[in-house]
Amino acid sequence: MSEPIHVSLDSFAAEVESFPGTVLIDFWAEWCMPCRMMAPIFEDLAKSRDDAKFCKVNVDENPDLAMKFGIDAIPAIVAVKGGRYLDKSVGYTDRDKLESFLEENL
Repeated sequence: MSEPIHVSLDSFAAEVESFPGTVLIDFWAEWCMPCRMMAPIFEDLAKSRDDAKFCKVNVDENPDLAMKFGIDAIPAIVAVKGGRYLDKSVGYTDRDKLESFLEENL
């Protein structure tokens, strides 16, 4: 239960790939209005849950990570568990749908 961790290509392996549990990654950009609308929802969920790790990746600063996960539209939430890709949700997501997405990927 904490704030989402901002990750980059340099910290991705340590923060995401080596984490044994589920990680939700919010791929976003500063200029993206739906991303900005969804940010408080993602942050609130991160603060209220301790059964997953929450990370954020700025696609403008980390295009290699966006390409790695096939991110071609944002916001996009990617679920990873034990370093392995599980699923992706693209577009604005409300709290209930985001929570359901997390539950499906725990």
